[in-house]
Parts: sequence; structure tokens; C-alpha cells
Amino acid sequence: MAGQNFSILILAAGKATRFKSEHSKLLHRLAGRPLGEYILQAAQGAGPDCLYMMIGHEREEVRKAFERPGLTFIEQNEQLGTGHAVMMARPELEKCASPTVVVLVGDGPLLRSETLCDLVEAHLQARAACTILTARLENPTGYGRIVRAGSRVRAIVEEKDATPAQKKIREINSGILCFSRAQLLEHLEELSAENAQKEYLLTDLIEIFNRHRLKVAAFPVADSREVVGVNDRIELAQIEKLLRLRKAETLMRDGVTVVNPEATYIDPDVEAGQDTVIEPGASLLGRTRLGSACHVQSYCTITDSSLADRVTVRPCSVIANSEIASGVTIGPFAHLRDDAVIEENARIGNFVEVKKSRVGRGTKALHLTYLGDATLGENTNIGAGTVTCNYDGERKNPTVIEAGVFIGSGNMLVAPVRIGKSSYTAAGSTITEDVPPDSLAIARSRQVTRKGWAKDRGQAKMPTGKTTKV
Repeated sequence: MAGQNFSILILAAGKATRFKSEHSKLLHRLAGRPLGEYILQAAQGAGPDCLYMMIGHEREEVRKAFERPGLTFIEQNEQLGTGHAVMMARPELEKCASPTVVVLVGDGPLLRSETLCDLVEAHLQARAACTILTARLENPTGYGRIVRAGSRVRAIVEEKDATPAQKKIREINSGILCFSRAQLLEHLEELSAENAQKEYLLTDLIEIFNRHRLKVAAFPVADSREVVGVNDRIELAQIEKLLRLRKAETLMRDGVTVVNPEATYIDPDVEAGQDTVIEPGASLLGRTRLGSACHVQSYCTITDSSLADRVTVRPCSVIANSEIASGVTIGPFAHLRDDAVIEENARIGNFVEVKKSRVGRGTKALHLTYLGDATLGENTNIGAGTVTCNYDGERKNPTVIEAGVFIGSGNMLVAPVRIGKSSYTAAGSTITEDVPPDSLAIARSRQVTRKGWAKDRGQAKMPTGKTTKV
């Protein structure tokens, strides 16, 4: 933590102009989270006394996405530049007793909490009116350059205004500024919109502070990637790749095999146990948890689900908001969703969908089946082509299949219905009534076979006219 208290203001009011989007940049998804979530977590982790977010474009959507205890939203109805945003925050900053204010841009997803604390410490030690978080880049093209005089910063020169000599400067402005609150509030109104952008630019305070002989310092970040912003969708994709590779590397260090990290999509909050294997093309999303010795094969998508130990998910299966116990095999091409629960050693096979259902221990549904709003007991066998007909046009109805039941192939189980323990249903049956335990239910029309019918039908179709040889 920093040696003294401080507040943080996150600027998040603007439009996603370079994204060419109608939506706020901070709402665009990055590795499973809204882009703005990353800077918020970094800010909260630094432990500020007061935390503010400036909102404007799509304010209600932004508020809904990021609302949490300890965060105060400030509205900027007109977006007239970064300096104008801080002007709008002035009443809140005056109320907060913290002597230091850190102003962040909302699109820096790699920034760490520790870096923010280090910035505040460096600012206090320098006794500066403002300290700029800077970075040194091999190729600084496109960034504002930091012009120094010894330890002091004299100016930030934008690329288009830089002289040939200034373009050779490798130290660049990150857009993250740490201020003495008293000096910030005293000189904020000196900002002017008399510039090419017709906006109040917060970086103009560097010149203003120098004019008043106030110290402006710089604090270079150790890892320049921390201050990389997301300005367009190309940069969003580049940073997503970096974040996902970092996550895969973390899992691999913890004993997980990720066969091809560059072809695997793993969100930041995913957890996996030792000796789990994740094959290329798999997507593990949201708050998914995998136990030990699981095997997630190619092109599976698992979202917000819990898998216990030794679960195998075969190729092209989709699992969402479900719970899977140990020793279960899923797929290929299976679909589990909406609070499906699969108990120990059960098997869900190819082209089987399970929705809002519990499948008991050791139960098998291996082929072309739909189980919706159903409860299945242990050691039950579901034949190929079975459907629990749960929807009557107005409401969803439950199906209960007790332990040890054998459901024949091609069954339609019309809910609400209960199949009693150790019962059988014959293939091709449409079951509309409860079946008592230890029974056989047959519900299909009697077969009628008409011998010779096909032959007679074929003769009736033959032409009666004469044919001519050619």
C-alpha cells in the first residue's frame, strides 16, 4: 500500500470512436470480462480512500455493469475532454480528504494495483504537483513524448507536434496522472479549450504547472505492457491473446496440460486441478471449475460450470451452468444447460441434451435423446431417441424415472409422468400414464402386415400400353 491516502478517478465517459461502435468501449468483452472490469479491479486492489468513475455515453449500461460497494459514479453529460471530466468531478474531489488524486483512463487492462501504489509513493517522495506514469518503448510512434529537464518534466509533446529530435525520445505518456489534490483543484480552471481538438485536455496542466514553477515528475513503469491502452478492435484482439496466454501459462505451472495454448480460450476466473488435460479449440469460460485428471477434448465449450475429478468431455460438447460429478463421461456433441446435474459415473452420449434435469449415479443416456425437467434415478438406461415431452404449450412439466429403469428406444415420455423403479418401457412407446415399479409398459399400435401389398402396388403402376423396340 502507498504511504499516504489517495483517491482514484477513472475516466469512462467517452464513446468508442475508434471501435466504430455504438456501445461504450468499457463494455466490450476482453477475455471473458468487460474491458472496464480490469482497470476497476486494479484500482480497487490499490486500496484508495475514494474511488470514482466518470460516466457519460451509455451511462446506465455502464453503471449496471460496474456498480459495486465503494464506487461512486459521476456523470459527464457533455464529453468535452479529459480536463472537463475532472472539472465535473471537482465537487466529489473536494469532499474527499485524500491529499493525492490518481486519474486513470478506463481502457488499460494490464495495469497492476502494485504499480498504482508505487506511482503514489514516487509522487509523494518527489513532492511534485503532478507525477506522470510513463513507459519506455522501442517504437514510441504515435505516443506523446515526455520532454525532461533532469528529473523534471517540462512538456508532453504529441507525435504530430514533435520535432525530429523529440520523435527520438522513447519515454512516452501513459495517460495516467497522479496529482496533489490541492494543486489540481487550484489550477484546474486554467485549462482552456482553445486548441485543435476544442477540448479541455488534462495534460495541458503540465505546461500550467511549469508556468507556476510547480514540479512535474515522471515515474517509468517497469513493464511497458502495463500501460498499453485498447484503442480499437485490433488492439483488443492483441491484448486478449496476451491475457489468454498468461492464463494458460499459469495453469500449466500448476500442473495442467494445455496442449496448444494459442488455440485454447480460458477465462481469467477458470480453475483446473492437477493432471487435467485441455485440448486445442476448447473454451473454458466464466467461473468454470475443473477438478483433477479431467480431460476436455477439442472444440468443447464449458461456461460457468463445475466438473469434479476424472470427468471426460468428448469433442464438440457444450456445457453451461451445470454440475458434473466425478467419473462422468460427456459427449461427443452433447449439450448440458440450465442447472443440469450429472451424478457420479453417469454417461451422457452423442447428441444428447440435458436441461434442468438430474441424472443419477451410473445412469446412461448415450444416443439422440432430450432430457428436460427430468429426474433420473441411479443405474437407469435411456434408449436412443428418447424424449421427455415436458412442454404442454403453457408450462413445463416434470418427468421422474426411478432407479434401475430401462427405457426402450424411441420412447416419448409425455410429462407429467413417473416411471417406477426397475420398470421397462417397450421400444417405440408413447408413455402418457405413470408406470408402477417392476412393470413393463407397452404403448404402441398393433403391427399390421399385408402380404404381397408391395408387389400388387408395383404391378398397378406398370404401364399398360405397347412398347416399341429401338
